Amino acid sequence: MTGRVIAVGGHESDGAAALTGVLGPEVVRVAGGRELVREVRSARAGGERVCVVPMTLGRDPSLVADTARTLLALDASERAGTVLAEPFATTAHLVGWLRTLATRVPDDRALLVTAPSGDPFSDADLFRTARLVRQYGRHRTVEVALLGGDPGLAEGVRRCRALGAPRVVVLPAAWAVPEPTGVPHTEYGGPLLSGSATAGVLASRVREAQDRYERSGDDGVDRALAADHDHGHAHSHGPDGHDHDHGHSHGHSHSHGHGDSHGAGPDPGGDHHHRTPSHAPRAGAEPPVRHQGAAPDLVPSHRSPR
Repeated sequence: MTGRVIAVGGHESDGAAALTGVLGPEVVRVAGGRELVREVRSARAGGERVCVVPMTLGRDPSLVADTARTLLALDASERAGTVLAEPFATTAHLVGWLRTLATRVPDDRALLVTAPSGDPFSDADLFRTARLVRQYGRHRTVEVALLGGDPGLAEGVRRCRALGAPRVVVLPAAWAVPEPTGVPHTEYGGPLLSGSATAGVLASRVREAQDRYERSGDDGVDRALAADHDHGHAHSHGPDGHDHDHGHSHGHSHSHGHGDSHGAGPDPGGDHHHRTPSHAPRAGAEPPVRHQGAAPDLVPSHRSPR
């Protein structure tokens, strides 16, 4: 790409801090909000094209939507030539990459799927991810540890040991997962992706976004605005059924069955063409500020159990 690539990080990367050393020096790393606005304005003032990539691994849909809302706050000249790529990965990719790491771990070890804590829904999704790693793998014990949350790393290791595992292997399910040095009976099974694999996926996201913009003028922002639409209390389906209380009207119907097929291939993810509503922020709204902090080997070939 001729232009500037901006990687936006959330809680999975400690506000983009953990992307240092993972991405090449040609990629700008920001935490979103005003940092993102400054970088886009700087690039556009110099005549550079811009591609913004939300660096979520699937557990932070709010990062995608917040990034889109931030770009909407730019003026027309700044938005022209600026595109928003699809998220770096989905939870389907994350499960596949973790399964690849698990194949390198002896059968008698326990797997401890580890990531920084986010909101309750992101944390719950990590438990789902770990369950799928166990379902399609050969390790009897697969537990979860939330850095800065509950269960923490020490508790996760204790649980694995209590279930009879002689040693515990930490599998990083995020960018920001330090090696468990000094923790007895524990090994590190990462990193999640090699540098070349990360660069390959990032380049693919940028290329897809640019191609879509060249073909149809779609900058990706409208699609991304709804990324967190089904994420959070307002969309929890309780025992009384599907009750939405939004205080606003959506001009679309809800369809929770997805026809996406995540097959194995050199670049899982691509462009799934999800239909999304158009949620526009208030005119003149302040860009949101986030205060939180080559190819992949495998993707799951099975659909998640309902």
